Amino acid sequence: MSRHGHGGSYERSHRDHHTDHWCRIRVGLVFGAVALAEKSAQLASEDRTRVLHYALDITDETARDRLLQDIAEGGRLDVLINNAGITHRSPAARTDMTVFRQVMAVDWEAPVALTLGCLPLLRESGGCVINVGSMAGWMPVLGRAGYCSAKAALTQFFEVLRAEVADQGIRVLMVYPSFLATPIETNALGFDGKPAAHARSSVGKVRSADWMADRIFEALARGKKRLFPDRFTVFASLLWRLAPNTYHRLMRRRFAVELES
Repeated sequence: MSRHGHGGSYERSHRDHHTDHWCRIRVGLVFGAVALAEKSAQLASEDRTRVLHYALDITDETARDRLLQDIAEGGRLDVLINNAGITHRSPAARTDMTVFRQVMAVDWEAPVALTLGCLPLLRESGGCVINVGSMAGWMPVLGRAGYCSAKAALTQFFEVLRAEVADQGIRVLMVYPSFLATPIETNALGFDGKPAAHARSSVGKVRSADWMADRIFEALARGKKRLFPDRFTVFASLLWRLAPNTYHRLMRRRFAVELES
């Protein structure tokens, strides 16, 4: 099945151990619509009966409802991956509110709406919701106030939902990557909603989508609830909590260009 995501995409075959059958999960974003279509065509050439491809604006409620209806008509859903993502690179004080609203609509509202709409099917299958969050949901990142807010909201919503649906057999896996080589950054918004004018700043090693996908599906198979995929992510999270002033000083030094936007 198809779902919007970070422009890059995660796809793997996943075995449902309860029913002893395979389900293929595919994720992509409107910014990566061409790449998504190409990859979906490649997968469909292997087995057309198991690959469906949809391209839609996930902030469009009507389009989301149509997608949910199509999923329901399919009769079964084992795994929902919320990988939709958009970001911005601009100081908060200079950023237009429309940018913040757009980031929140893609990064928080859409995955929440899709998940709530899919709960009946996930309840029937004993399925899992996978949310691709970000270390930015745990700690501040200069120039990304809207993105950090959306990812923090995503974390809190799904941690609450996890507790509320645990007795219904629905699992939730939260994934917290750092920097990935996907089009989410090349399509980042600037303060005015136009493409960001400067390249992104980053720390740690920039990983590929395939690298991240492998770890996500390993975590799914192991029944993990949260995934911090590399040591840097764990270290940065701990530094923010144990020494927030030091974290702020290092972040300002590393991301100084963001203040010049």
